[in-house]
Amino acid sequence: MSTLRIAFKLVVIIAISAAIWQCYAQEPPVSPAPAPAAAESPTKTSEPQESIRVFTEEVVIPVFVFDSNGRFDPTLEADEMIVFEDDVRQTVKSIRPIPPNVLLLLDTAGALNPAMKTTTTRDVATRLVVNLKEGSQVAAIQFGGGVELIQGWTADTNKTIHALKNRLSSGSRSYLVDALKAAATQLKEVPAGSRHVVLITDGVDYSGDETKLNEAIKGLLNVHATIHVISYTALGRKSIGKHYPLVKITNTKRRSAQDIADEILNPISTSDARKWRNIYVIVDTDIAMRRRHNAYEEATKESELWLKALAAETGGDFFLPGSADEMIRQGELLAGEIGIQYVVTYRPKRPLSLATEEEYRSIKVATTRTGLQIHAAKGYVAKSP
Repeated sequence: MSTLRIAFKLVVIIAISAAIWQCYAQEPPVSPAPAPAAAESPTKTSEPQESIRVFTEEVVIPVFVFDSNGRFDPTLEADEMIVFEDDVRQTVKSIRPIPPNVLLLLDTAGALNPAMKTTTTRDVATRLVVNLKEGSQVAAIQFGGGVELIQGWTADTNKTIHALKNRLSSGSRSYLVDALKAAATQLKEVPAGSRHVVLITDGVDYSGDETKLNEAIKGLLNVHATIHVISYTALGRKSIGKHYPLVKITNTKRRSAQDIADEILNPISTSDARKWRNIYVIVDTDIAMRRRHNAYEEATKESELWLKALAAETGGDFFLPGSADEMIRQGELLAGEIGIQYVVTYRPKRPLSLATEEEYRSIKVATTRTGLQIHAAKGYVAKSP
């Protein structure tokens, strides 16, 4: 009996379900209830939206790479580079050759240096510009008698040469410190890693203010510039000794108005002059001028030391030519040096955000590939993003 009851109940349930489904199928479909209206959002907001900035810490350093013949090898890869920062090996992210940006700093104040001529400086700069790698940008500042930008950044070689030819002029005083400060500002307009300064000077500033010079050098270090120097120091000292000797032996007497009057009243024939030609010893009695020359020569010796150290610290070149012709050739040589540069990037393992004010970090760069020579800056000034 229990089985019959269960079966009966199932039949009843099925019948009721069928009836309900039939009724639902005959009813017209019911539209869904409309969604509640959303609150109106303002089309404009009176307060600015806060932007999100993401800082990517990256160190960019220029590296000069050349083979034993001084030629550039464009095939170097990132995994062939070794970089140490503060003696901790870093992971190199990229290495690539890029066109350089070269700022010419031209000293045209040769009042105390007979060798420092505007024409020579112009020839050196011109020889460098015409031999730079294609795509290079150049700007030029002169600082004899004042600091003047004679050519802004341009990749047009003819435009730069025209500025050197028509706007470069001599001055009485060297404003080296002010020129170095102007250079740091000018270099901010071009990408890091490609910033070069070619300094053609004797390194003597008229002010003699070492504190200001220190600040100017620090400014160049802060923009990570590579400094190359073509120095007038040795050539200048040699020229001073030749033009202004303390004792001069000659067969020409230093004459006075009395000598001229005597010659007018008692003319001597050419044959008599040859017969009675004498040897004269002339001693420089201009003590004030002698002291100025001595002070200038000492200043060039000091400038030679710090210019050489600055070039070495930033990974640049230092040239000390002994003649004007050699100096002009250095312009072409330096253009070739600048053209064999890579830019290496890495993310420092000690974050830049932890850098203290004006913190300096040392750098050592090498390569696993044999037969290549490398030189780079000795370090950089770390800046927090």
